[in-house]
Amino acid sequence: MSPVRALISSAALAVGMLLGSASAVAASDASIAHVETTDSGLKILVSVPADANADLQGVTVSIGGTDAPATAALAGSTSNVRRTAVLAIDTSNSMRGDRFDSAKRAAIVFIKSVPADVYVGIVAFAGTVTEPLTPTLDRSLARDVVRNLALSRQTRLYDGVLAGVAMAGTEGQRTLLVLSDGADTSATTLESTTAAISTADLLVDVVALDQSGKDTQALQALATAGNGQVINAGRSALAAAFSAEADLLARQVLVKAQTPAGVSGTEATVVVTLPTANGNISAQAFTTVRSGAAPVVLAPAAVPAGSGPPGWVMYAGVVAFGVGLLFVLTLLVPSRAGAPVSLADRVSHYVESQSHATGAAAPRVDTDQALSSAKGAAADLLERNAGLEDRISRRLGAAGSDLKPAEWLLLHTAIFIGAGLLGILIGKGNLLVGILFLALGAVLPWMYLGHRKTRRRKAFNASLPDVLQLMSGSLAAGLSLAQSVDTIVREGVDPIASDFKRVLIEARLGVPLEDALEGVSLRFESKDFEWAVMAIKIQRQVGGNLSELLSTVAATMREREYVRRQVAALAAEGKLSAYVLGGLPPVFLLYLLLTQREFVMPLFTDPRGWVMLGFAAIWLGIGVFWMSKLIKVEV
Repeated sequence: MSPVRALISSAALAVGMLLGSASAVAASDASIAHVETTDSGLKILVSVPADANADLQGVTVSIGGTDAPATAALAGSTSNVRRTAVLAIDTSNSMRGDRFDSAKRAAIVFIKSVPADVYVGIVAFAGTVTEPLTPTLDRSLARDVVRNLALSRQTRLYDGVLAGVAMAGTEGQRTLLVLSDGADTSATTLESTTAAISTADLLVDVVALDQSGKDTQALQALATAGNGQVINAGRSALAAAFSAEADLLARQVLVKAQTPAGVSGTEATVVVTLPTANGNISAQAFTTVRSGAAPVVLAPAAVPAGSGPPGWVMYAGVVAFGVGLLFVLTLLVPSRAGAPVSLADRVSHYVESQSHATGAAAPRVDTDQALSSAKGAAADLLERNAGLEDRISRRLGAAGSDLKPAEWLLLHTAIFIGAGLLGILIGKGNLLVGILFLALGAVLPWMYLGHRKTRRRKAFNASLPDVLQLMSGSLAAGLSLAQSVDTIVREGVDPIASDFKRVLIEARLGVPLEDALEGVSLRFESKDFEWAVMAIKIQRQVGGNLSELLSTVAATMREREYVRRQVAALAAEGKLSAYVLGGLPPVFLLYLLLTQREFVMPLFTDPRGWVMLGFAAIWLGIGVFWMSKLIKVEV
């Protein structure tokens, strides 16, 4: 059984309120508010105008052009058709004072005046939407709920309307009466709200408190979607407006009619006529007239926002297509022609071919070959950009990574694409979130290498005095400089041991030992070790006691490291203050996004909020830069 929205051919019932006046404007005709089909016929709820005194005994009904036996009675006196009225009340802070008191009094007037068989529910909306009262016949409980309503921030008007639509349910005749004095502040759109109202097929009337002009446009859209009206009322007229709404329900007439046997279809036009002292009033609607028939679709239903595939699916599909295309192109890139094949590779290929010849191996995808092709493509790209390859190589070397530049480029590209896809999925199609994650995917890998580089440099500088002291002792014991370096490789700790091992390998390949040691200072960007290498070069040219020289340099470095640590301890409080002051604004903004989202969303949805965020970021950046310069002490 499906409720039918009134389709009136002659005129629609209108109950309007003049601003500051409580008098209702009487309509000239009736309307069909609801139709239910039964095994024997139809139950029709008819709304009768306020100025009409209908003779219920003289009711006539026509179904599909054929007269049908019918009876009529007031809906409140004899009705087994469920009627539900839901009050959606604005409890935002803008309602404070006399407005809120007037709204409570008007709601209580409605509860007292509405017929006893009407179920009454209450929804309150502000920063959050609450449902303090599900539809009930207990009038005392409903009045207590209204009296206990409290105010809070924001106005989630559309969410409150959606909650009222859901509370009204799907059974019988349903009415939603909305009271609001402000615009919506939630992320819900007006289009999705009106679509939900149209789909639910219930009557929506809106009481606009002290509003006019553009402020009532959204409210008018809500009322239009629910075949209702917007009633503009002041505080003094609220009670009269709510009383008029309750009177509409009290004047409803329940008409029971038997479907004539001559009506062959399942849908037909129903016309109800009631005699009055001033003439007949009538109402008509095209509706379902046979029990068990499918609900009538009077017009193409609007598709509610979000009912189709979510928007992020499109972005995810684009990203997935891009990843797949990149993978295919990688597989199609041939390996570099003429590249020398090592003896180990030749032996490996020979052994693999023999194993395939002796046993019937199932065909499979050669992942090693695909990876080699991808590396070859990355290497070709780096060969055409020598500067980029050199920069990646130096960065990897300083971080102590064993990856080659081509391998790092492939890994970085995969992280970049994966971060973008993750951002699209987390943001549910939000392009800004996807771009943010793409930026993180581009920057974070480089930051990770920089972090490892800084850690290695600090560890190198911390252990350098002990290493120079060990070299000094080895030289004093009669070992050569190369043997002293070998001693450090065998007895030292990383990262010095691994880099000094590289020094020995380069020396065996013909690189002068001093130049190989200078390469260590360049990789670690260590001024201390650069001075030590300079001292070694000078000693090799002019002579002298290298053991004593290195011992002196080591003692100097220890003193400088002591001073450096002392300065760091003294500046620790300033650094902590800089971290707290610089990190508190963004962290607190994130906290508000998680706990009071509606409170801060205007910063991201309103152009004025964008300007405020921009200025905040600029001044915060200036403050962080200034504090970093104050606490940075060079030793």
